Amino acid sequence: SLCAAAAPNLSYRELKDLKKANVLHIDVRERWEIDRFGKIPDSINIPLGELMEALQMDPTEFKEQYNQKMPSKSDPVVFSCLAGTRSKQALGFAASLGFS
Repeated sequence: SLCAAAAPNLSYRELKDLKKANVLHIDVRERWEIDRFGKIPDSINIPLGELMEALQMDPTEFKEQYNQKMPSKSDPVVFSCLAGTRSKQALGFAASLGFS
């Protein structure tokens, strides 16, 4: 399931359209889930337990850790997980840190 602040639930097609517009896609599943079920193309994996710390990192540190430019608080970000529960939590975490 996928979550974004503008639309708490996104379809796969909506995600594909958003990705064309340079949306950062963060997959909050655990690393073992990525190994077992596969990586979503063009997403970065930040397990939910690391997300709060990751979103507060220095941009250089974020780039080194995740090989991706750190999103600004106004950049469009989409979170995904297996069933939708963790992505909704991730959305709440990001909002609590001032991400719009």
